[in-house]
Order: sequence, then C-alpha cells, then structure tokens
Amino acid sequence: MNLRKVIDKIGQEVDTLAGNQTKDLTYQSDHTYSNDRTAAQAFLRSKAKLFAVNDWSTMPEPTATFELHDPQGKPKHSDTLIVGDYIRIELPLPGHLPANWVQVSALRVTDTLAEFTVVPCKNPQAEQTDENAPVEHFFGPEASSTFRVERQANRLIASELGRNERVNNDEKTAGDRGIINTLIAAGGWAFFQEMQWKKLTEYLVHL
Repeated sequence: MNLRKVIDKIGQEVDTLAGNQTKDLTYQSDHTYSNDRTAAQAFLRSKAKLFAVNDWSTMPEPTATFELHDPQGKPKHSDTLIVGDYIRIELPLPGHLPANWVQVSALRVTDTLAEFTVVPCKNPQAEQTDENAPVEHFFGPEASSTFRVERQANRLIASELGRNERVNNDEKTAGDRGIINTLIAAGGWAFFQEMQWKKLTEYLVHL
C-alpha cells in the first residue's frame, strides 16, 4: 500500500468515527459435508442455534452477553424468535459500559435458509420510551445486522451482514452516549467486532 492509499485510509476512518460515513461489513464461515442429506440435517441444527439467541452467550470467552427479550421488553427464555423481539447486548470490554439494544425487524425461513435482521433501538425497559429517547446502541438507527445460515447443496454457510454502520454520536439519537459510543465503535471496528462475529459464524456451522 503506497503512502497516498494510507493517507486516504486514515481519512476514511476519521470520517467514520466522526459519524460522517457508514460501513458495510460481512463475516462468514462455511462447512462442506460429504453429501446433501448430511448437510440438510446440519442445517436444521444450525437454524436452531441461530434462533437460540440466549445460548450465544455460551460461546468461548471473550464474548458478548446476549439476552433475548419479548416485544414488551421482558426477558424471554424461549428459542422462538419473532419480529418485534429485543436483544440486549453487553460487550466484554474494560470498564462499566452501557448495554446495547437491538430489535428484530425482519425474519425469513425457507427449506435452505434462515435469517433475521436487527436494528439499533431505544431501551424498551427505560422510563422514557417516547420518540425523544436515545438509541441505546453505539451504531445509529439506520444500521442493521442480518444473521443468516443457508445450505447450498452439501455446503453450510453462516453469515453476519452489517450494513450502514455509522457511529451513533449525534446528540439527537445518542443522548449523552456520544463519546462512549465513539470509543466503543472505534474498538469494535479495530478488533472486537471482527472477533465476535467470526466466532458466531464459526459456532453456527461447526456442530
């Protein structure tokens, strides 16, 4: 990489951390089986693991803590996921950091694919739940994450697709979380995010 490319790359990261630019990131793992039948059986197990969000917390440390909540914000101990459910995420980073909340906005299941999409949201358990409540996540409300498992013949693929990821440091959406969101996002893009989602995609395909 020449000097100009290095300078351009640094400039892009500065814009991103300032909240002026979005990123699209994809993490993926796959496993090839000896035949389609074995892969189909593995897909069913992977689909169950995909929707058992509470069990994601059992992955080897360091890993985030994932807690599934129903549309009213109450803890949910079922493996059934529906649109409107919430997920509370605690990052395993130093210091007392605020939790991050996402809400399930879409869900799709076919014979060979299962996926759901989440978007950053307000804290459903907070007293202030009106339109002025801050988005309790280090990414802005336009961001999304899609978690997917799919079977292509005898190949099983797990993916995490992050789209429109922008640091949530605008006072209108971040409230008083702007500075801490920038620090979390900087750490996430530099290290933790890649480690966490790659760990998850490996977990989903290796049974």
